[in-house]
Amino acid sequence: MAKKRPQTKAEQPKLIDGEIPVVGAREPCPCGSGRRYKACHGRAAAHAVTELVHRPFEGLPGEGDWVALRELVPAATVELTLKDGLPEDVPSVTLATVLPMAWPALRRDDGSVLIGLQNDTASGDLSRDLADTLLRALHAEPGTPVQGRRAPAEGPRLQDVLDLQAPFEPVVQSGFEFWVPDAENATPEVTASLERANAAAIPTAKLTGVDAAYWCETPEKNHLRWVMPHPEEQLLDALARLHAAGRSNLGEGTRLVGSFRAHGLTVPVWDLPSGVTADDVEKPATEFAERLAAALAATEPLTPEERRARGGLTNRQVTLS
Repeated sequence: MAKKRPQTKAEQPKLIDGEIPVVGAREPCPCGSGRRYKACHGRAAAHAVTELVHRPFEGLPGEGDWVALRELVPAATVELTLKDGLPEDVPSVTLATVLPMAWPALRRDDGSVLIGLQNDTASGDLSRDLADTLLRALHAEPGTPVQGRRAPAEGPRLQDVLDLQAPFEPVVQSGFEFWVPDAENATPEVTASLERANAAAIPTAKLTGVDAAYWCETPEKNHLRWVMPHPEEQLLDALARLHAAGRSNLGEGTRLVGSFRAHGLTVPVWDLPSGVTADDVEKPATEFAERLAAALAATEPLTPEERRARGGLTNRQVTLS
């Protein structure tokens, strides 16, 4: 059998990964190696796609509100402040829970930008995908939507793009009329999308006395869903202590029923009687926050009753993301 000739590799151009554009997996890699993209620089990009960032909003002001707007709130907007300021032809950038036709972003006719938060993303880092969409929207043609794409593996994240000293102040909307400032001239597709979205929106309100707590109304009962920043195990211990002591409710007829996991944070959920409004739970929520702070500071082992309460809470957890 003939011997295989030793294979020599051609010298490859020295390029920085950030300079390599993203191409199709089977196309030649732009670096000039002669190999397919997926076998060359695409490996790093593929790894970035599959590597999940569990807390994509960590480090941003209002992390709990980012999570709530992504997973729980049907209609809300937030004015965003960019670290480097806005281009002269972009009067504002607004984060919205949802945009018409599920667009990732929209550059309006007046140059303003809307970014949709509740969209599927191509990679495991929601923050990087949103930053990529935002930056592309700043330079899109006015009057056009911006489509989603896989963000470059080394591209900036929201934490790099936004002003981290600016407040994050969500405004909960009763519907999606903010989509169309000039409703009479909206396309039939956008008008139909608006009607469908409004019909599906659940009445929601943000509490003012505590952070990242949202009341919502459903036909059978109301709920309070409260995104909390504490480490999950510590929070579950604290909730179990309060639950076992009969101090986990928010007033008569209310009940802590479980929690969600979402983007690295835990979201306790209370059932509320249908007649209980957001205003009705403002004071009880503030009082509960004080009880929770004391329970979080406790260091003694859980009692058998508290362990049973913790097991019940753990069994009623649902992971959203």
